[in-house]
Amino acid sequence: MRYVVITLLVAIVVSLGSALLPVFRDDPQNARRTVKALTWRIALSVLLFVLLMGGHYFGWINTHL
Repeated sequence: MRYVVITLLVAIVVSLGSALLPVFRDDPQNARRTVKALTWRIALSVLLFVLLMGGHYFGWINTHL
């Protein structure tokens, strides 16, 4: 579970970085790439949130309480 969460966090950061590069260029084609990259970032963030909630519910994530 730990490796899945780390992989998703890295994918979110990479997606955010790939959305940053086209912002500096003034081309309509680059705007589409930025929107697509940010859409992927949102989808990965929602997936990570659902995975964490499901992992907590099913006991895959151990709490130290």
